[in-house]
Amino acid sequence: MSVATLLNYSYNDYREWEGEWELIDGYPVSMAPAPMKIHQRLAAELFMALNQDMNEDCQLCEVLYGVDWKVTEETVLRPDIVLACDDEHEAYLTKAPKLIVEVLSPSTAKKDETIKFDIYEAEGVQYYILVYPDDLKAKVYSLKNGKYIKVSDFTHEILVLDDLECELSLDFAKVFKKFRK
Repeated sequence: MSVATLLNYSYNDYREWEGEWELIDGYPVSMAPAPMKIHQRLAAELFMALNQDMNEDCQLCEVLYGVDWKVTEETVLRPDIVLACDDEHEAYLTKAPKLIVEVLSPSTAKKDETIKFDIYEAEGVQYYILVYPDDLKAKVYSLKNGKYIKVSDFTHEILVLDDLECELSLDFAKVFKKFRK
């Protein structure tokens, strides 16, 4: 039996693990220790801003925080914030979210900028937002013809997402206001 065979885990294994994990191509990836306070506060501000902007007519979509997305039997990810539409499974997401927000920390930045970036792009996540707490900046990417194209860096601007099932806007000046010194 090879070592690679021993390390190839599935969703059924993942469900039994204690602690905070993600599963990428059958390999367990420990999530960082509990996020620093600024990470948690920024994620909360972003969640509230998106959730408050949801139009009550938009019944098929919801903003979720810290939910598992079962991409395949061998890949389970837990983005910070997602906009999920028309996904009725209760235990985890089964469909690609329309939008994913990751608040980066020193221990997760490389994974969020490379591995997750590639997975989200390949799975058809329409918008990927990387938030940098130290810089109070968000890099926004939009999926065009199967590839992420950088929309812009946002620090004080308003991002309008009018090509989703639910039109949303995100005012980064308001989100970052409490964190500016």
